[in-house]
Amino acid sequence: MSIHKNCSFLLILVLNIYALVSGDGVNVTASDSADTLTQSSPYSPAPAVVLVNSPVFRKPDVDSIFSLNLLSSFPEDEEISAYCSKLLHTFGQQYVNYVNCSVNSARPVKVCQNCYSSYGSLTEIYLTISSDQVVPGNESCRDSILRNDRLMLVYLLYNNLEDIWGKSDCANCVTKGFHSLTNDTLYFMSSVNQTLTCFEKYKEGNHTELCKSCKNTYRGVNELYSRMETNKTMCIDIEDVMNVTRKLWSKEYNCSFPREETVPVIAVSSFMLFLPIIFYLSSFLHSEQKKRKLIHPKRARSYNTLMNIQDKLS
Repeated sequence: MSIHKNCSFLLILVLNIYALVSGDGVNVTASDSADTLTQSSPYSPAPAVVLVNSPVFRKPDVDSIFSLNLLSSFPEDEEISAYCSKLLHTFGQQYVNYVNCSVNSARPVKVCQNCYSSYGSLTEIYLTISSDQVVPGNESCRDSILRNDRLMLVYLLYNNLEDIWGKSDCANCVTKGFHSLTNDTLYFMSSVNQTLTCFEKYKEGNHTELCKSCKNTYRGVNELYSRMETNKTMCIDIEDVMNVTRKLWSKEYNCSFPREETVPVIAVSSFMLFLPIIFYLSSFLHSEQKKRKLIHPKRARSYNTLMNIQDKLS
């Protein structure tokens, strides 16, 4: 082990002498090398110590760090103007606001109700960036922000949020311009709140009373939801709150009511079921009556004819 240590020490000493002669300015002394070897594990290989203190992996001095900072600022050829930089900063703020709102409104789902304003602000700033408007200095922010690199990060970020907004069908529940919720949405939410208030009022007692007292309000919400589903005027918020309401009604409180449209269906099905029996029974009765009408007169006429012939012969 001492031979290995001595060889490492001699190798570092030779490298230090070479560095001093070549003028690279590497200050590695024999005492520093010895201290490094003493502090390191006896099983550590010598080349690891050489690499740390070698001229190739030397630490940059203050001047080199300063030069790197200058390179990152591009002082001679500024890539983005102050106006476009301000737009980009505003886009980042609106992006964060909308993402935070969406996350906080994930359960229960209220992304359309709570976040339409922040999404409208995000859309507005993105349209400003992506427009053909030329800013002071004859520069287009669309080119400098959206089209200046292969990744097009701003476009990808906005496109992802736009995809979420589209899949949520929030446009069906929000007016154009993102000013407010539609009247249909407000009316539906008011009806749902009445139903849930009724559930809350009677849930502690007998659920039979709840089913009886809340039947009309729940039925009204169901009918309203069916109309909105047909007209395609609902969003993910309405779907989610309706699913929750139905689960409470059927599973939590074990309520149900017969659907009115099933009565005509049962009546028609019963008629169609007995129709063949009625047909065959009527056919059978009609055929028996016809046989009696046809056969009996024939026999009577043939008997009278036979009697007349016997009278004549006698």
